[in-house]
Amino acid sequence: MPSLKLLDEVRRVLRVKNYSYRTEKTYIHWIRKFILFNNKKHPLQMAETEINHFINFLALKQKVSTATQGRYFGGLKFE
Repeated sequence: MPSLKLLDEVRRVLRVKNYSYRTEKTYIHWIRKFILFNNKKHPLQMAETEINHFINFLALKQKVSTATQGRYFGGLKFE
């Protein structure tokens, strides 16, 4: 399972930046899904290649819309 410390830190930053609770839940979901897709590697150990592979998986295998892919990407690149 993804590191609770990482997800707790993401929650903390989202709250400091006054993101909505719904956005917080959504970003945590997407980050967790990305980590699990990549065999539980920490996001700091991944790069553009893993993100592109994940987005392609969503588009080609999961058949998610372009808008949904964009939302996933937004969650993944969250700073």
